[in-house]
Amino acid sequence: MYLSINYERPPGEPGSGPIRVGWLRIEEKGGVLYGPPERVSFRQTNKGHAKSASRCPAVIQLESRYFLIRCPFDLHIGFGRDDKGPHIKNRAGKSGAVRGGKLSQVLTLVAEDEWRYPDRPTIQMHLPYVFIADEPVYITQLSPFAHYRKDQLPGTIFGGRFPIDVWPRPLMWAFEWHEPEKDIVLRRGEPLFYCQFEGEGPDRPIQLVEAEKTPELDSYMNHISGAVSYVNQTFSLFKAAEAARPKVLLKPRQS
Repeated sequence: MYLSINYERPPGEPGSGPIRVGWLRIEEKGGVLYGPPERVSFRQTNKGHAKSASRCPAVIQLESRYFLIRCPFDLHIGFGRDDKGPHIKNRAGKSGAVRGGKLSQVLTLVAEDEWRYPDRPTIQMHLPYVFIADEPVYITQLSPFAHYRKDQLPGTIFGGRFPIDVWPRPLMWAFEWHEPEKDIVLRRGEPLFYCQFEGEGPDRPIQLVEAEKTPELDSYMNHISGAVSYVNQTFSLFKAAEAARPKVLLKPRQS
């Protein structure tokens, strides 16, 4: 639990209307690889019948509350172990889209003593996406359950939930490798994970806007970054983070 900030809302908008959530790439290097978040929607489906699932209000409501992030790279990796310990193998070799020397900048194998299970390696893909809001909003990161994969991944995605208004940080794709004897194959453009946003009211829709990386936001993120390396329970720092947070961090980017 954390004590929410007493945000000043615009006059005439006491917690009503859409919840505005900003997104940005924390760094622009290679930004062309990282497309904008997309609202999960299957609009190009059968709507001819009145009882079609495409016209069901409950289905439409659910889809409208999820946003997807697509995989930025083609990757084919395997798991190995030698006298130096566990490691990731680049199965794609020289023909791979990501050069071998760059693979470690994209993927990290979590230290073995930090795995949840001794036989299930955990890997992380580093991404530049940051989400921010100027009112209490939680983000939940979860598997892209509504998109079908013909070739299932040999494990599960690590989900997570935290408040983006006080703890904006770059997201990552974390994966628990249940069957490390099987390779992981990811293709650029396929759904990597979903993001769901929760505000004060379940009836308020989400308005996603591209945000500016302002000096205030950059300074605040530097203030809270790296805490996970020194504190076991970063949620305990939310109250301290609130005290240093400027009231406005979300500035929509001008096109």
